[in-house]
Amino acid sequence: MTESGKKTVSKIAVEEDGRNQRLDNFLFKWCKGVPKSHVLRIIRSGEVRVNGKRASVSGRLQVGDILRIPPIRLAAPGTGDAGDAGCHIPLPAVYEDDALLVIDKPSGVAVHGGSGVSFGVIEVLRKQRPQAKFLELAHRLDRETSGLLLIGKKRAALTALHEMFREETGRGVDKRYLLLVRGRWMNPRRDVKLPLLKYLANDGERRVRVSPEGKASRTIFRLMARWENFSLLEAELKTGRTHQIRVHCAHLGFPIAGDGKYGDFELNRTLQKTALKRLFLHAWKIRMPHPATGETLALESPLPVTLEKFLERLSAFEQQDYGQTFRPSGL
Repeated sequence: MTESGKKTVSKIAVEEDGRNQRLDNFLFKWCKGVPKSHVLRIIRSGEVRVNGKRASVSGRLQVGDILRIPPIRLAAPGTGDAGDAGCHIPLPAVYEDDALLVIDKPSGVAVHGGSGVSFGVIEVLRKQRPQAKFLELAHRLDRETSGLLLIGKKRAALTALHEMFREETGRGVDKRYLLLVRGRWMNPRRDVKLPLLKYLANDGERRVRVSPEGKASRTIFRLMARWENFSLLEAELKTGRTHQIRVHCAHLGFPIAGDGKYGDFELNRTLQKTALKRLFLHAWKIRMPHPATGETLALESPLPVTLEKFLERLSAFEQQDYGQTFRPSGL
């Protein structure tokens, strides 16, 4: 990589600080100043090689791995990052100590840049906290999803978090989401086990569908409130597949309100004209061992005001018939 006109192929060896990092995250740091969309493109095209072989963007690196990186021209200073505008995105901390940061992510902000997004939460945090030596995502939330997002502040904490989230049982991790679906959900509790398969749609966009060829996926749904045409559910994740909650709901015939990928598009257009202009999916609770101390950590993020107001409006127009009157701020 060079800032001059000379083009060179780079070969670098992964050292201890790169152990178990995803390939894309490793290159985002190494190729500072290069748009993340370009970094992702050269990985997916096979121009980046790990030990002489193609590798996926999510492939994990080990100490001693040799990376071949094609010639890359650095972007001009100040491009490809969060910029001044990104610094003003509110990312309130729900919890923070020396090892861990938990923020309340707003809807509409990607967790990281790339694939047409110039910056995301992690880039904004690094811009807002220039003194921080280490900030890395412990997991992901969809761009449209709001709520609790965990960031490691130390390599050891990040590795521990990745191990917790990687295991199907979650090793003590209890993650809960709130979601509003179209339709009258009747089961107080429903344990859904449907395998999920990633695929490439005709428009080139990555999607997920239920398929016997997919990976085992499990979500436990609980009914929180029900109206004539909508139901409020809590989803407990037992696995962490891409778009898991959204695809499980859509497959069961209960698409999430505001879901632009798997939802009821006609309903979404109607809702956008009234009071709901986003996906109604919010990561509201997590209970887990602290990655450094092992002590139980229990955190909550209340529903955003826009979602609360929509439920209040829904209650005003539709009769509720499940349990006590639902109070958005008193879940």
